[in-house]
Amino acid sequence: MSPRASQARVTGATGIGIVGCGVISDVYAAKLSSLPDVDVVACADLVPERARELAGKHGIPLALEPEKLIRHPDVEVVLNLTIPAVHAQIAAAALEAGKSVYGEKPLALALADGVRLLAQARAAGLRIGCAPDTFLGAGIQTCRKLIDDGAIGTPVAANAFFMSPGPERWHPRPQIFYQRGAGPVFDMAPYYLTALIALLGPARRITSSARITHARREITSQPLRGTLLDVEVPTHVASVIDFHAGPVATLVTSFDVQVARARNIEIYGTEGTLAVPDPNTFGGPVQIRLRGDKDWSDVPLTHANAAQSRGIGLVEMVRALRAGRPQRASGELACHVLELMEDAIVASDTGRHRNTTTRCERPAPLAPGLPDDVFEPG
Repeated sequence: MSPRASQARVTGATGIGIVGCGVISDVYAAKLSSLPDVDVVACADLVPERARELAGKHGIPLALEPEKLIRHPDVEVVLNLTIPAVHAQIAAAALEAGKSVYGEKPLALALADGVRLLAQARAAGLRIGCAPDTFLGAGIQTCRKLIDDGAIGTPVAANAFFMSPGPERWHPRPQIFYQRGAGPVFDMAPYYLTALIALLGPARRITSSARITHARREITSQPLRGTLLDVEVPTHVASVIDFHAGPVATLVTSFDVQVARARNIEIYGTEGTLAVPDPNTFGGPVQIRLRGDKDWSDVPLTHANAAQSRGIGLVEMVRALRAGRPQRASGELACHVLELMEDAIVASDTGRHRNTTTRCERPAPLAPGLPDDVFEPG
């Protein structure tokens, strides 16, 4: 056992093992290293140099192969930051090894795999959680409080938009965004769907229209500038979602829009409208405009975690596990989001509404006025 891992056990910190040492792992490792009750004791990657680099940068004691990390006795929770194509495989292996697991989105590429993971976790008495955790940030939690307090009356509808010209403008290897398990739906809709569920509750049904605008696209970023990539998934998807609580939402996710002025999310109530900040961020701004107002008003953030806080969903899961209470960034929430994403594509192909078969609880709100990284009143 490493000296740092031994110290973690003495102090009661939960040992975390990171599988997948790509770009996002640096953000997670930096956040987790700042908290006293979790300790990253190992990291692993199929490319050993990446694991060694992350370990050296953040003082992680062990750089291992993925299989060895998953079975290492000092690892209590596996943080799954692998590519989406193997999310389900790594999560299943971690659960089989007796580890709870928290992963990057999406939970899996197919709903059937997500459902199996939830069943496996329940049977083993383990936790499974999944990003995004941005809905735990100051911006969306402030909006949640406004809705719960009746600031805009009863929610009636919502509009949500992610529209861009595509990642080939800036990402060094954008091919992955146009392959199965990606596209604007699987890559970006998790942020929007999770935020909408946190604000409005679970969904009842969905229908969509989808298209592939260009079968091949030119990469304009370096180092592959001028290379053509093949498109396997829809690049513009317009969905309509009915929620159990009554609201109807429009969600557009696109890699085909050159310029747009639409807000990220707006919630329309019987008394006014709430402008929700970018759900891919943790902070604001939050704005509201009520019936009779001549202009929008800025709303001060009432909650903590306004800065970059990726990883707080994992920390909240660990603390919920210790306390024996439900977690907020749960596998059930991620599986419901996965079903909506899968059904968005199927609905377009079949020309029909798709009724949801999964159900999750609306995540419990955070209390206002708590410090950063604190999720329950003391």
